[in-house]
Order: sequence, then C-alpha cells, then structure tokens
Amino acid sequence: MTTSPAETTPAPKHTLRAALSDPTLKILASAILVSTLGRGIFLTLTVLYFSRFVGLSAVEIAVILSVSSGVGVGTSYIGGRLADRFSARRLLAGMVAIQGLAIAAYAFAGNFSTAVVIACITVGVDRGANATRSAIIARAFDGTHRVNARAVLRTITNVGIAVGGMIAGLALTAGTAEAFRWMLVSAGVVYILSALRLRRLPDRVDAPRHDPASRAPERGISPFRDRRYVLLTVLSGIFGMQFGLAEMGVPLWISQETSAPDVLISVVLVINTVCVVLLQVPLSRGTDDPRRAGKIVMTGGVLMSVACTLYALAGGVPVVAAITLLCGAALLHSLAEILSQAGAWGLSFELANPLQAGAYQGMFGMGSALGAMLAPLVVTATVVEHGPLGWAVLGAVFFTSAAGVALIAREASTTAVLA
Repeated sequence: MTTSPAETTPAPKHTLRAALSDPTLKILASAILVSTLGRGIFLTLTVLYFSRFVGLSAVEIAVILSVSSGVGVGTSYIGGRLADRFSARRLLAGMVAIQGLAIAAYAFAGNFSTAVVIACITVGVDRGANATRSAIIARAFDGTHRVNARAVLRTITNVGIAVGGMIAGLALTAGTAEAFRWMLVSAGVVYILSALRLRRLPDRVDAPRHDPASRAPERGISPFRDRRYVLLTVLSGIFGMQFGLAEMGVPLWISQETSAPDVLISVVLVINTVCVVLLQVPLSRGTDDPRRAGKIVMTGGVLMSVACTLYALAGGVPVVAAITLLCGAALLHSLAEILSQAGAWGLSFELANPLQAGAYQGMFGMGSALGAMLAPLVVTATVVEHGPLGWAVLGAVFFTSAAGVALIAREASTTAVLA
C-alpha cells in the first residue's frame, strides 16, 4: 500500500518553542529578532529625525517615503531572481549587512537629496532581502511547514519591533540630535550583527546549481506569464493596503474625527501586537491547502469590512462609545490581518513553480511593495477626504480583493483534484 504524504510528513509544530527546535528556523528567527530590534528603533525615530534635526518638510518626507517604496517594488523581484541564481544565504546576509550600513548612514544625512538616496538604498535592499528570505523558506521547508515558519518569523518580528520601539524611547526622552544619531547608528550595527548569524544557514536553502551544458527541461514559464499568480499578487497587494490604513488612516481618524483621546492610538497598536504574537502561529494552520487558504482569506475580508464599518461609526459619537467601537474595530482589523497574511502565504508558496521559488516569491513581494506605496494615496483619497463614505469604499475594496483571492484558491483546488 502506498503511503500518503500526510502520513510521512510530520505535522508542523504550532508553538514557538516547538517550532524553533528546527535548526534552520532557529537561525532565521534569531537573526530576525536581532534585526527587528534595529528596525523598531529605525521606524520610531526616522521621521522625527528628518523633521526635527534635518529640517525636512512634511511634503519632502512624503516624497522620500513614496520614492523609496517605488524602488522597493522593483527590488523585490530582483532579489528573488538573484536568489535563484546565487547562494541565497550569502545573498541574504549581504543584503542585511548593506541595510545596516544604510540605516547607520541616516545619522549623517544633512539634506533632502542625501536622505532620498539613503532611503532608496534602505528600502530597496529590505524588499530584496524579504524576497530572498521567502525563497529560503520555500526551499528549506515543505508545504505543511512553510506557512508555519512564516507565522513564527512574523510573530518574532512583532516582538522585536515592539522592543526596539521601547529602546528608541531613550532617544525620544533625551530629545537631542546626538541621541537620535547614536541610536540610528546602533540600529545599523544591530542589523550587521544579524547578518553574521545568517551565514550559518545550511547549503540546502540555496537554489540547485544549474549546468548550462545539460539538456534538462526549462524551469517553466516566467511568473509574469503565470496569469493566476499575477492576479493573486495584485489582489493580495490590494488587501495589503490595510497595513497603510493602520499606520496612517486609523491614527488620523482617531485624532481628528473622533472624541476618543489620542492615547487610544497606542492602545490600538498594542491590541494589534498582542493579537499577532498570540494568534499568528495557531491561526495559520492548514493554509498549505489552497482551498482552506482561500476560505481563511475570505474570512479576513469579511472581518476587515466590518472593522471599516466600526471605524466609521466611531466618528461623532460620545467618548465611551467611540473608545468601544475603535477597540472593537482594532481587534477585528488585527484578526483580518492575521488571517489574510496566513492565507496569502500559503497560496504564494503552493501556487508557485518550486523550480523558480525566488522569482515567484520576488514577484509576490512586488505586490506587497506596490500596496505599501499606494496605501497613503488611497487612504487619503478615501478616509481622510470623505470620512464615512471613504470607509465604506475601503471596506468594499478589501472584501472584493479577498473574494478574488478565494476564487483563485478554489480554482486551484479544483484543478489539482482533476489533475
């Protein structure tokens, strides 16, 4: 009797301690924990540093963010393609080290032009590194473990960023340019230290060597010619604008359009962080099955639509009602984020050509980068400009994109069964 894959492949370990018993995941996790400490410092201080000590205007800072995000769209695919041709572990270590140097260089940015160049290097290399890391996960783990690995790494990322943000509070308390500069340099050094850890990854995470003289069949079509995968990338990128909504739209809505105190912005962030840390790993179970992944994304779309409705209702009501509605919306928003990410990861791995793991993961990363680039513009054109109507439009956009992903997953499941 033939043994099924489910009987031969051990189930993924759905707790952090158990999952980290895997040597490869342990190396990735420890490196990410270290680097995200630096990332938390960087994210907390950069905009304030540009504004207070470099003297840049809000428009100039917005241009820096948009231009660097645009660069990241292209480098996502480039990083993935390079991971198919060269040693992915060395490539990732090199990219993270370069990113550390670029972050440290922020301390010496004295004008708009220099800041743009440094930001483009930082964000561009970061997006390329993300694609390379995804290619490594695709090769190092099988279908039942890939999403679990991504979930574990995302949980650790949230912990690292939160701790890094608290460390950055030392510079905020001091309030001096020197304190900001030393903290940014320290963040860069932390990145470089994490790069040293990545060099210990095993050789199996690299792409198989290709012999040009062999007559082996081609590796398959380019991901850009895989219409199903392109559509998955676009729809996932659209739903990914919910990150920009959380970073920009929700804080502006709370402070300008509701009676809730501004401190609730921090409460919303804490709700999100706690939910991701506690629930990302367990709620990611089973998303290596495309049909289940599609259903999970669809559930996330429904929750995100309801969250948008609650956010909208929080405007113009008494303080207690506003706080209750906003906390409820933040909880649903966090759950939608967790579910959408888990389902999208599963589909991005399962629908990709395994012989071009880097290229496919790089293109999927392009969707995320494009969503991040467009999110400020979309949020401004909807929520900021039109209030409740804008929230309704955003809710419809999130629901529609999730439904599209669910249809792709259903079709993929049907095709696999027929095959």
